[in-house]
Amino acid sequence: MALVKLIEPQDEGKLALIRSLLDANGIPFFVHNEHFGSLYPGLSLPFNRRVVMVDDTDLIRAAVLVSGLTERNQSNAAG
Repeated sequence: MALVKLIEPQDEGKLALIRSLLDANGIPFFVHNEHFGSLYPGLSLPFNRRVVMVDDTDLIRAAVLVSGLTERNQSNAAG
């Protein structure tokens, strides 16, 4: 089992949504800096960013689930 980076959410709301998607689809995950990152909410510093990690065998499936979130953000920013 090797953990790989899936996504680095920029806020607590997106992290909650990602957690919910992964839980609902039975994909185990780990949030690196989960509790440490909440010490300084709002600040996006390199040492307090949360990173969602999944097993490398689940990466493609998890990336498909999360891709809808990033696509929506890009289309909202464009127009």
